[in-house]
Amino acid sequence: MNYTHLTQDERYQIFALLREDFSIRYIAWRLNRSPSTISREISRNKARNGYFAKHANKLAQARHCPNP
Repeated sequence: MNYTHLTQDERYQIFALLREDFSIRYIAWRLNRSPSTISREISRNKARNGYFAKHANKLAQARHCPNP
């Protein structure tokens, strides 16, 4: 299975496009990702008051690189 994790830049793009009320499908198209990838990213990494790139990146890094 070949896949790549979302980058911090992609997360900032998701944040910006969501703020402009673009759809998940449009965001996925702009980032050349699957709509399900974008949807999962938003649901896994959103804060109580919405999706924020910095917060999302911190959560993703903690999940993939936990401290020993």
